[in-house]
Amino acid sequence: MRRLLSVVLSLTAVASLLTPARAAERQLLVPGFGAYPRLIRLEHSGRIIATLTSEDAGGKFAPVLESTDEGESFHRIGEIRDPDGRSGMCCGTVFELPERVGELRAGTLLWAASYRQDAGPQRRVGIRVWASEDGGHSWTFLSEAARSHNIDGIWEPEFTVDAGGTLWLHFADETQAPKYAQVLNRVASTDGVTWGTKQLTVAIPPDRVRPGMPIVRRLPDGRYYFAYEICNYRDRYCDPYFRISADGANWGDPADPGTRVETASGNYFQHAQTITLFPGGPNGVRIVMVGQIYTDARGRPQPQNGQVLLANDDFGSGDWYELPAPVHITGIYNNFCPNYSSTLLPVDDGRNVLEIATEDNSGCKAYFGKGSGF
Repeated sequence: MRRLLSVVLSLTAVASLLTPARAAERQLLVPGFGAYPRLIRLEHSGRIIATLTSEDAGGKFAPVLESTDEGESFHRIGEIRDPDGRSGMCCGTVFELPERVGELRAGTLLWAASYRQDAGPQRRVGIRVWASEDGGHSWTFLSEAARSHNIDGIWEPEFTVDAGGTLWLHFADETQAPKYAQVLNRVASTDGVTWGTKQLTVAIPPDRVRPGMPIVRRLPDGRYYFAYEICNYRDRYCDPYFRISADGANWGDPADPGTRVETASGNYFQHAQTITLFPGGPNGVRIVMVGQIYTDARGRPQPQNGQVLLANDDFGSGDWYELPAPVHITGIYNNFCPNYSSTLLPVDDGRNVLEIATEDNSGCKAYFGKGSGF
């Protein structure tokens, strides 16, 4: 009883300390179109890097911004403008190499996104990789890690380096229809230039089931936490799931759906979950999640939809609990923009959370803000 009371008081204290930013306090990240934001902290400099998808007369491109004041403000330092952005670009990711991979030294930044989805009926969507050796100021094209063999898409790239030093790119893959509507695949590289044959990570029958949105984080104990959604599975719609790998290279049976994420009352996020790691909890790490539509167990949006995060202090196991989100988003529905694939980062030594989220406000716009008390 004493331990239970301690846990309850601890969770209550965490929730009460977090003061969410009011909607009026959020700040616009870039003028004009902004979607699919990402945040990372550079290991050695401590600088915060943000990327997202934007668009101008030259097509889709990725502005690169930095914050040197723990997310209070951002300024633009560079951009990634792939020529194929004229034919469409989406769902980009940014990653800092934790160690040398081939000729790429530790600290090199990698960017990848899906390109050419608007290239017409004969399109071949490719995931193209760019690299920066100066902290995001300048970028060089590195490779195309994967390409569709038909008109179907490959989406949502995510990098990780496994325990053996191999670089992996995870992505959602529609090209295996009609057997599977979508699967999660991965490809490996030892230099960031040449990539191996794709391997299945999650593939679940029947053919309508769609796993997607991979996110990978290395846990403090050296294991790897793999977060994803599964849409059209059983009686649920686009729930968040996870599995854990000992080495970041082997992920078990692709047909195993993994562990579903939900609160004690069955609430969960529909669509586009992302996670990040915060210090705290009995194991030294708190996993914090944001998603698009916050619903009850029957899929009904909740009053705090667009204003809530979920957290877990036991490596994802058991019930998750609610925390207020620092950026409030309104007008959320099943669409590529509002609160879609938002991003979180611990700031101020883990006491606060920084969030970038998007809203349909006369076009898709990206907003950032901080909440205190993590």
